[in-house]
Amino acid sequence: MRARDPLDSDWRPGAGPGALRARAAMLAALRGHFADAGVLEVETPVACSTAGTDPMLQPLTANYSGPIYPHGTRLYLQTSPEFAMKRLLAAGSGPIYQICKAFRDGEAGRLHNPEFTILEWYRPGIDLQDLIDEVVAVARLCLGRADLGVERRRYAELFHERFGLDVFAADPVDLRAFALRRNILGAEGMELGRDGWLDLLFSHLIQPDLGRDALCVVSDYPASQAALARLNADGRTAARFELFHRGVELANGFDELVDADEQAARFEAENCQRRSSGAEPVKIDRRLLGALQHGIPACSGVAMGVDRLLMLRLGATDIDEVLSFSLQRC
Repeated sequence: MRARDPLDSDWRPGAGPGALRARAAMLAALRGHFADAGVLEVETPVACSTAGTDPMLQPLTANYSGPIYPHGTRLYLQTSPEFAMKRLLAAGSGPIYQICKAFRDGEAGRLHNPEFTILEWYRPGIDLQDLIDEVVAVARLCLGRADLGVERRRYAELFHERFGLDVFAADPVDLRAFALRRNILGAEGMELGRDGWLDLLFSHLIQPDLGRDALCVVSDYPASQAALARLNADGRTAARFELFHRGVELANGFDELVDADEQAARFEAENCQRRSSGAEPVKIDRRLLGALQHGIPACSGVAMGVDRLLMLRLGATDIDEVLSFSLQRC
């Protein structure tokens, strides 16, 4: 007989009444901010026929059988509402935001739950610096710290200052050896490319120290980590930033790529990376490519983790403390 999980009979939520009220207040404050700024709240589907191809993210799936797909089809629970929101931008929505659930397979722990709340918004006509300024303002609002300072760092500088590593020239073999010397748990059995090793080193050795007493904006990621961001004029870095506080990643923002051909090439390249790593390739979103071909206005966009913002606001040490029912409770 299977051993009984002690949580199977624990009906109680992880978040207490105080955390529930704090979440409601934070969501109300966010909606108030965007209403005052003239940004439209939208809703897009959680379950779609396609998903992002990012090799670092694994989507959860569901099966549907019925009208439209009588023989059944696979649906992906979205890792982000980005693709659908960009289709709205192409249709003339203007500036938009969304607070919704997103899903990622294989992610559960102190800072992760496979189902989580994401805040995402897009601002046509503003550049990345303007977006960073707004992200900082939103973070201060959510954290209740209007006086919280801001640090600015470049991705490559962090590696060079800490370890003397050149992120643009580093060889995967050398990065693996470096990770082993630093005794990163599990590194010995990993087979990663350059970006995979850089991400591992960043998350284990650099990120924990970011934004200890301030907000920390890290920018100019390598072009190979551009995701859906355009490249900077130097061709080596992407117009992308991330926001950290107390070692926790809070936001990931781009000056959005709006070139359909370049985006299609990136989708194909990412699916190749997925195949080479043993992950299943993901069906490419042709509707997004069609929207890009139609024309999306130049814009910047960002995704923020609402649950993590709430954790930091309340001093919680585990995401279970700010969710009604995390994975182990549902």
